[in-house]
Amino acid sequence: MAWYPAARKMELQPESDSQPAIRPTQFILHSIAAPWTKERIFEYWRDSTNLESHFGQSYDGSIAQFIGTETRADANYLANRRPDGTGAVSIETASNLQHTDPWTPEQIEGLIRLGVWLHQHHGIPLRICRSADDPGYGYHRLHAAWSTGGTACPGDARVQQFRDVVFPGIVAAATGTTTAPSEDDMALTKEQDEKLTYLHWKIQRLYDNLGMLAWRRKADDGREMSQIVGAIDARVQALETTGLTDAQMNRIADLVADKLAHRLAE
Repeated sequence: MAWYPAARKMELQPESDSQPAIRPTQFILHSIAAPWTKERIFEYWRDSTNLESHFGQSYDGSIAQFIGTETRADANYLANRRPDGTGAVSIETASNLQHTDPWTPEQIEGLIRLGVWLHQHHGIPLRICRSADDPGYGYHRLHAAWSTGGTACPGDARVQQFRDVVFPGIVAAATGTTTAPSEDDMALTKEQDEKLTYLHWKIQRLYDNLGMLAWRRKADDGREMSQIVGAIDARVQALETTGLTDAQMNRIADLVADKLAHRLAE
């Protein structure tokens, strides 16, 4: 059981002692859709629901920890604890009722510091999760397997902040570098650009088909969806033949994963 030294310890019982151990491999950020303090978040987990996160954060950036990071918390659906014992660390952050507001500067600073500690203490790799099981950092709506019925959490403004400020800030603080690729790194040859345009069109058609299946909710959708997801994966794998750099591939994989999560949540 591990406790973040910079957080106020507010241990949830019996969950802290009764829930199984995990090996933390991911950090998933949430908005709680309420302008609550960390103390009020603790009270809600304790008194009103059988769900909980590892951490809660107030608007002023201060953080409380409710469960040790090597114990399962239940805010992330299939990422809570997997059959191999790995699981996600989660934080609920204060927001407006519609979780449409951005994180405050104080919240961003607190999230970056916590993200760095999780990397240093648990070895969570400094990348955005490329799939639901992939170790790294993410936000609740990034992958459909992290939510029981689809979610917009943590909201568009905070997703943008995560990609532009929070995650790069974690990397910068942990390593002294940034994750932003240079213009040269993202430059494409004419041949690469033509191939990417074609692959993008094919993947978009597959996304459209997936969205229609999700909308119809037919009994055999599960099998058809699996086939389409497999086809999308094959198209993404084809990108490797374009000679892209690792940074370019990671950026494309992030975009594909984000869009796929939205389609599956429709």
